[in-house]
Amino acid sequence: MRAAIIRFRRVLAKTHYHMAEGTIRNGEVGITPLLGLGGGDNEVNAVLLKLIHRAEHHLVLFTPYFNLPSLLRRAIGVKIKEGCKVTIVLGDKIANDFYIPPEEPFKTLGALPYLYEGNLRRFCKTHQGAIDQGLLNVHLWRHEHHTFHLKGLLVDEDYALLTGNNLNPRAWRLDLENGLLIHDPHRKLQDQHQAELERILAHTQRLDHYRSLETIETYPHPVQRLLKRLTRTRMDRLVNQVL
Repeated sequence: MRAAIIRFRRVLAKTHYHMAEGTIRNGEVGITPLLGLGGGDNEVNAVLLKLIHRAEHHLVLFTPYFNLPSLLRRAIGVKIKEGCKVTIVLGDKIANDFYIPPEEPFKTLGALPYLYEGNLRRFCKTHQGAIDQGLLNVHLWRHEHHTFHLKGLLVDEDYALLTGNNLNPRAWRLDLENGLLIHDPHRKLQDQHQAELERILAHTQRLDHYRSLETIETYPHPVQRLLKRLTRTRMDRLVNQVL
């Protein structure tokens, strides 16, 4: 099936939703469906970057796994330096799909939440000054035994992106992703977006310092052994690129 899959991916990489152009009239909201596959001419990736670049006052980003592609990470860094308030909402490692409680038998995939937490710790260490100033707000979501799998963007008061894209290298380069770009120039959805954001943040805790996150020395011993082995051989970088 490999040859058929390759041909199919080539077709999908050039596929777009077709729609008639229109003007958003007073009291209306514009919705544009997006489709993207691969690292080339990818509509979803392009819109993600454009939305981040156009943010002036406030950018809210939702992701279940903190493993941002380098282009997104740099774009967010630029926004912070420009004085744009950036809010990142993601799941605590215990709310991760792959989390395995220490009392249960360990599996290799159970190291992923700790790998993502290490990514987040390094990112927050780089931007600790912005955290102190309130320009960067990282919120860790955790609610009972539920998992967190929310993704998307809110940009200022007029744009939103609903998507299945995990905002990670795998979604950026390998996966077929969809999205709905919402343009709301008349602020018809502003109250609804704010209410939804408040309901999500109700189960989060703001990270005030990167040292609040655990280090590898505090992780369960099987996780420590695996992560130290990956780091020693620099395989952790490769793992991040394919997840």
